Amino acid sequence: MALKVFLVEDNQTIRDNLIPTLADLAHAEVVGIAEGEHDATTWLSSHPDGWELAVVDLFLKEGSGLGVLRELQGRSPHQHAVVLTNYPTPSIRHRSLALGADAVFDKSTELDAFFAFCLQPQAHVTR
Repeated sequence: MALKVFLVEDNQTIRDNLIPTLADLAHAEVVGIAEGEHDATTWLSSHPDGWELAVVDLFLKEGSGLGVLRELQGRSPHQHAVVLTNYPTPSIRHRSLALGADAVFDKSTELDAFFAFCLQPQAHVTR
């Protein structure tokens, strides 16, 4: 059974590369995409049970991934959220984790760890 992923990423090139790679390496299906905070929070509120893993970039066309993380604080125990960013500074990591992210990954250097996280059993079961 494929992991249902909701992707919050405004960069088309990254989406075009990440979606098939998630399918191939993480046995995941991207069930929704948003380029901004408003679209992400709207989708999430209208599909509360339609996803298992939210993958959130922090810098978006509109709003911020931090706002998306705030929206995800009330998610179900079987749902997880990770930040995938080009700017994983200690401050960003701390703020993301404080808002409920399960993990923070650098797009440039931690993709292997990100895909490994997607394959871990906790990505498919309750926290």
